[in-house]
Amino acid sequence: MTEMMKSKSQIVSDFLDEVLSNGNIEATGKYFHEDVVEQVPLPGQGPGLDGLMDALRGLRVAFPDMHWNVEEQIEEGDRVVTRFVWTGTHRGEIFGVPATGRSVTVWGVVIDRFVGDKVKETRIIMDSMGLMAQLGVLPPPSD
Repeated sequence: MTEMMKSKSQIVSDFLDEVLSNGNIEATGKYFHEDVVEQVPLPGQGPGLDGLMDALRGLRVAFPDMHWNVEEQIEEGDRVVTRFVWTGTHRGEIFGVPATGRSVTVWGVVIDRFVGDKVKETRIIMDSMGLMAQLGVLPPPSD
C-alpha cells in the first residue's frame, strides 16, 4: 500500500507533534537532512542533524512537558513558514538558567526550505527575550 505524498506543511506539523511535543528526538532524521543548515542556531548548537538533535534534547530536558501548536502556515514552492506557540514547565537548565518550575508560553516563526521531502535549511525566530522574562531572568516589560 502506497502512502499519499504529504504536503511540506504537513511534514512540518508532523515533526512538531512527533519530535517536539511527544519527545521522539530520534525521529528527527525522518524530517531533516543529515547536513541540515540551521541559519540561526541556538547557543552552543553544533552543525547538521546531530547538532539539531542535541539542541532538541536540551530543550526537552529543560521543558519535558513542552507542547507545540501550529498557529498558521504558509507553503510556497520549496518553503514552509510556520507560526507557532509552545508551552512548557521549566524543569531543567537552559541557557545557563537553572530550573525555576515556572510555566512558559513562547511564540515564534520558523522558515523551512525543503529538498525533496526533508528540510535542508531552517531559520527559527523565537521570542527568547519573552522566555527569559517568564523565567525571571529579565524584568518584565513596564507599562
